[in-house]
Amino acid sequence: MISKKTKYAINALVFLAKRTGEGPIVISEIAEKERIPRKFLESILLSLKKAGLLASKKGKGGGYFLLQDPEEINLADVMRLFDGPIAFLPCVTYKYYERCEECKDEETCGIRDVFFEVKQKTVELLKQASLSEIIKRESNLISHL
Repeated sequence: MISKKTKYAINALVFLAKRTGEGPIVISEIAEKERIPRKFLESILLSLKKAGLLASKKGKGGGYFLLQDPEEINLADVMRLFDGPIAFLPCVTYKYYERCEECKDEETCGIRDVFFEVKQKTVELLKQASLSEIIKRESNLISHL
């Protein structure tokens, strides 16, 4: 399961992606519309800013806005930022590799092989899930109601 922080980050990013081109959006509006506690959201937005996904403008007319195109921001990157590795075992992670303590031989480990495949497919799907793709899916679901 993803953390609440990751879920809120995704919600805030999708909200900002829908408002691309409208200029900076204030934290209070994002918090209210997405039902995210403001203090928690401030921390999340700062992390997204440090990661280079967002920028902010201070003062009147200030707020947060996407630094990248919604097509370029995907769920894999956001999840790794807040939750770390996208894998069930440390021996199959991309950036956070650790050898399993009880492992006799990684090359012939059937368990590792299965979880490596699960991780690969998961990461592939999450990388395809850009903010643009999420917005498109949402529109498709609404139009089918």
